[in-house]
Amino acid sequence: MSISDLGRIAVLMGGTSAEREVSLRSGTAVATALESVGADIVRVDIQEHAIGQLTELDFDIAFIALHGRGGEDGTIQGVLEWLNKPYTGSGVMASALAMDKWRTKMIWQAAGLPTPAAFLLDDASDFSMISEALDANAIVKPAREGSSIGMRRVHNAEELRSSYEFAKEYDGMVLAERWVQGREFTVAIVDGEALPVIQLKTTHEFYDYDAKYQANDTQYLLPCGLDAAVEKSLQEIALKAFDVLGVAGWGRIDVMQDEAGQFWLLEANTSPGMTDHSLVPMAAKAAGMSFSDLVVRLLNEAKQRNGI
Repeated sequence: MSISDLGRIAVLMGGTSAEREVSLRSGTAVATALESVGADIVRVDIQEHAIGQLTELDFDIAFIALHGRGGEDGTIQGVLEWLNKPYTGSGVMASALAMDKWRTKMIWQAAGLPTPAAFLLDDASDFSMISEALDANAIVKPAREGSSIGMRRVHNAEELRSSYEFAKEYDGMVLAERWVQGREFTVAIVDGEALPVIQLKTTHEFYDYDAKYQANDTQYLLPCGLDAAVEKSLQEIALKAFDVLGVAGWGRIDVMQDEAGQFWLLEANTSPGMTDHSLVPMAAKAAGMSFSDLVVRLLNEAKQRNGI
């Protein structure tokens, strides 16, 4: 399939979430890659009135380079469904589920997949009991934010309460998850294929926003340091974790391996970053795909999945 067969491509970026700046960088990288292979594109900085923007726009297929709420949670996917336009990545239900770390965790638990114990927090929570149950070693997360925004590691009930207050500024749903001490990995999945696993090493307490997008000392290990059989096992876990959520097209699963060698699923990303620090392009390169190859493959997969 030639690039012209895709028609006019709308690259959706920006949005109104806390990840707007990262999304603008992702979208710019995607648009530049498509222009380099001669694609007919239009760059769309999604604002408050996305329905009006897209309704008035002439395009054939959308590349979603939006991150966070409004772009990764099924909302923009629903608009595109109503417009009968194919788009990259997961549909409405899987996007909404994967954006919600709490409900993702419940689905993984129901499917028998390993994910750390967690509690949903609110103003009436017994923070002392929860801290004790999590061995006074946990991470507090807004349930529906990405890029590690609003996350803090905690070691006692007082820190748990204050970190909950901090996280709820980003999202009314907040969870405390048992801290897993060990190595962190990420598995990119493209068109049903698990790409080479990446191990992440950071000097920060965890792989936070700064480590992801700004720090120059974060290490990305490829090969990841796992034995081939163990890496394959991790890829299989990640594929199953995606399948039970109904994820399609592409995405990424973040995983911890504890000191006993057990893998623990942290979260799923259905519209991962496509910046110069991003992990899916890195894994794709290790699998022999250039950045432009990756972008075009995702668009072709979306078009074929929609029977166009």
